[in-house]
Amino acid sequence: MKTIETKIITAEVARLCIEAATYIEEDVFNCLKKAFNNENGLAKSILQQIILNDELAFKENIPMCQDTGITIVFVEIGNEVFINGDIYEAINNGVKEGYINGYLRKSVVKSPLNRINTQDNTPAIIHIKHTLGDKLKITVCPKGAGSENMSRVKMLVPADGINGIKKFVIDTIVEAGGRACPPLVVGVGIGGDLEKSALIAKEALTRPIDDESEDLDAKKLEHELFEEINNLDIGPMGLHGKTTCLAVKVNLFPCHIASLPVAVNLQCHASIHKVVIL
Repeated sequence: MKTIETKIITAEVARLCIEAATYIEEDVFNCLKKAFNNENGLAKSILQQIILNDELAFKENIPMCQDTGITIVFVEIGNEVFINGDIYEAINNGVKEGYINGYLRKSVVKSPLNRINTQDNTPAIIHIKHTLGDKLKITVCPKGAGSENMSRVKMLVPADGINGIKKFVIDTIVEAGGRACPPLVVGVGIGGDLEKSALIAKEALTRPIDDESEDLDAKKLEHELFEEINNLDIGPMGLHGKTTCLAVKVNLFPCHIASLPVAVNLQCHASIHKVVIL
């Protein structure tokens, strides 16, 4: 049995919060540079500015974007791991330290009704999954309001089929336009129920930018949606171009015979998330 002290979790979460806001993943950065080489005119200029912004953020250790988001944390706890304390408290303490010490914008309000800021970006939204083994995996995924506000969930019926799913995804992208800060990473969750489809769509955003679904049907759908979305001419920041999305990630889950839940969770071009395994 491996024992992990809560102070270690707090320190790692604080570090990941700062790094997620300031350091773009290399695979995402390479994807942006590839898109830059494939664009022309204004779209190429916008991508150049995005790339320069990401380079400056890395060099100066400052956030890539002023919206450093609400903090979503995915946790996988092995059955041979013992947490010496309250993991929820440890994670929230890490978020607090990261956002205060990293001078990140505090964007969380205590109540959606009174709108009073908590001043430390807590509480985080924490999803815990139990697995086998002696590892603790923590994925910090800050989510800005621009992309999150344009995300959607819809309860389709089986008769809508693949074409219905594709139409819903495309309609969501068109409605979002430039408000979600394209080029986007598009997470699609299909199956489960209302909340499960939304959860797996968000989990899809934490996948590597260049991976493909192991499910052949989902993989085919990823490729088709990628092509169709990039043919919409929405382009970088909604000002036209060939690059509306950098990737489409489709996650599946079993569902009821009479249901076809579909969620679309959008992420901006930074595809922000950081991972640690303890």
